[in-house]
Amino acid sequence: MHLEHGWIAEARQVVSPHSDLRPDDEIPSLLVIHNISLPPGKFGGPYIDQLFTGTLNPQDDPYFEGIHQLRVAAHCLIRRDGEIVQYVPFDKRAWHAGVSSWQGRERCNDFSIGIEMEGTDFEPFTKAQYRSLAAVTELLIKHYPISLDAITGHSDIAPGRKTDPGPEFDWAFYRKLLTPSAGHNASAD
Repeated sequence: MHLEHGWIAEARQVVSPHSDLRPDDEIPSLLVIHNISLPPGKFGGPYIDQLFTGTLNPQDDPYFEGIHQLRVAAHCLIRRDGEIVQYVPFDKRAWHAGVSSWQGRERCNDFSIGIEMEGTDFEPFTKAQYRSLAAVTELLIKHYPISLDAITGHSDIAPGRKTDPGPEFDWAFYRKLLTPSAGHNASAD
């Protein structure tokens, strides 16, 4: 897996307009893990791509009436089968975190990369998803000053407001998949 101009070359690309430039050319130093399913609890289908591109039709599901106007996108989505979809290049600011704070620093979108796992707070994620997430994580650590200590859940940067990636996300298994050298960032030396 490799990067080309902030895009994962092997990922399916669906360009989202819900992004902009990072302030002062900020380099991402935080990785935020989320979960999403649309409609809630349903997997597959075009709806996450549509939400992240601003094309969600409110007539397709009653739930969409309340969210179709949102201007949100993560950098990537990892589908249940492990497919990686990228919406925003990593050097740009994706609109994924909302009101948030990490170690006393506000506006996490400014300095983070957001990855959505297709899932819910109530169902285990798949092994294929964890393998893809680990591969993307290692790629990001190789190219950006993201340490293993700067990988967190949406619930940790927006406590009380968000619960994802949820109690079913297996942090220990995910961290076990990361190679021991993943914590070493050559470009940060």
